[in-house]
Amino acid sequence: VQLQASGGGSVQAGDSLRLSCAFSGRTFGSYSMAWFRQAPGKEREFVARLGWYDPYYSDSVKGRFTISRDNAKNTVDLQMNRLKPEDTAVYYCAAANRHGVGFDVTEYDYWGQGTLVTVSS
Repeated sequence: VQLQASGGGSVQAGDSLRLSCAFSGRTFGSYSMAWFRQAPGKEREFVARLGWYDPYYSDSVKGRFTISRDNAKNTVDLQMNRLKPEDTAVYYCAAANRHGVGFDVTEYDYWGQGTLVTVSS
């Protein structure tokens, strides 16, 4: 499996940004997909997940971010609205070869290379 994340950039607080992750190498529909992020000096943290069931979000992004997947294009996107400076991080897409996975980094089998999002106040 290969994951290629894109869409990061530098924005102002309150702006929107859309990240995309292209999946290849296996049957996309069999995988749960998620986004994590890692701010400087901090551990990688869960942002959003989408498998067969309803999407799930961390409390810090709920109501502002939306995860979606296109099973025809083998992509998973993260629409980020009302961005805040504390959203600044490298964002990673991740895939798990099963459904019902949780929010820990160890539960995911494959990782993209990360894309940097910088939000200035």
